[in-house]
Amino acid sequence: MSQSSTERIVADLRAWIAAAPPGARVPSNRALMHEFGAGPVTVQKAMRQLIALGLVESRPGIGTFVRATRAVRPADYGWQTAALGAPPSRTAALSATHRQVAPDAIALHSGYPARELLPERAVRQALARAARTDAAMTRSPAAGVPELRAWFANELAAAAPAGVAHAAPRDALITAGSQGGLSSIFRALVGAGRPMLIESPSYWGAMLAAEQAGVVLVPVPTGPAGPDPAAVERAFAETGARAFYAQPNFANPTGASWPVETGRAVLETVRRHGAFLVEDDWAHDLGIDAGVRPLAALDDDGHVIYLRSLTKSVSPALRVAVVIARGPARDRIVADRAAEAMYVSGVVQAAALDVVTQPGWAAHLRSLGGQLRARRDLLVQSLREHAPDVHVEAVPAGGLNLWARLPDGTDVDGLVRDAEARGLAIAPGREWFPAEPSGPFVRLNYSGAEPERFPEAARILARSLAATTSA
Repeated sequence: MSQSSTERIVADLRAWIAAAPPGARVPSNRALMHEFGAGPVTVQKAMRQLIALGLVESRPGIGTFVRATRAVRPADYGWQTAALGAPPSRTAALSATHRQVAPDAIALHSGYPARELLPERAVRQALARAARTDAAMTRSPAAGVPELRAWFANELAAAAPAGVAHAAPRDALITAGSQGGLSSIFRALVGAGRPMLIESPSYWGAMLAAEQAGVVLVPVPTGPAGPDPAAVERAFAETGARAFYAQPNFANPTGASWPVETGRAVLETVRRHGAFLVEDDWAHDLGIDAGVRPLAALDDDGHVIYLRSLTKSVSPALRVAVVIARGPARDRIVADRAAEAMYVSGVVQAAALDVVTQPGWAAHLRSLGGQLRARRDLLVQSLREHAPDVHVEAVPAGGLNLWARLPDGTDVDGLVRDAEARGLAIAPGREWFPAEPSGPFVRLNYSGAEPERFPEAARILARSLAATTSA
């Protein structure tokens, strides 16, 4: 009763104050008690709230008055320009894939699968179980929970051919998503001012991490079958690069997978030049028509730095990934991660391990592959039928995306804006190029929600293409 009376007094007085001139005297507590039929404690509570809100001020022995409204001085952050200097990278802090769109828009711009494709029940149960363990109250080891490190190492070892010494659990380092792992690898193994080869196009997040670390990117053109090994050889010879960042399986954004011969040739080139191959196996669990055989499984002398993430196949909320490296390289990466993040939450690690060791994990991956196939094929067919000028050169055998070329001369940014105005969100291709784009491209994610709207999306894309071309 008292609380509701207090709120009523505050509401009425706020309306009175809004119409009163600055400095006007507020009725006395006795008058308010009479007006509202309230007790002294209730009125005092109301006045304290108004004072806390800055609407009135109390002058002891005189009364309470309406505060004068003061214009808020605009904040001036100009001094930070000189203090910060030029940014280390001109790359945008966030990708277009992270932008918020209207709730009813068809979202083909995101980099994550729809919620219904993920093992939601298993994740929720795993988190509940993990919260009841000691992991909820203790610090996990800097390199990660031993059982999770062993699981990742065994997964990679299972792909190793006979005669190749496979990775051990000690070689594994758990990170909070692969992005943090990339940052540490680039800082620890390449270093500021040093060159690093990278496929073009390639993952925008890797480019951002490299540029933030001061690494000089050296683009190597890539296509549906990966890069030309001869081009990789030339780039190493001409630049003296220390590393090559690549996605040999279901690359983001192109969906390309390297043939076995290309992978072996690139690995031999890396060995000849005494360099590292940073293998980003981001889509390990997202195979559709083919599985994944990591190049790291062929390496037993520490040339391959391997990353694998569970974010896309388990849950975006469980950002757990692994870096597998050997020798002093591994120790440098561990030191860098410890300096930046100390350790990854033990609860998150325990929950991720719980999910991937459940009997239903393999069934989930089979179901996921089937659902991705249906969505991929529906989007491809929709484009062919309703937007034939949007050309998909190669249908990916896994991953989440179609890489589509637009007619030469297309204003991609204008197309993206027009499509979004019509209710379709897509990602422009320019941010996946470490240098100038080789043509007008867009990336289309087929793993999002509402695949039944793919034909509508293709029709919108065709209309936007016609509108921006005619303009």
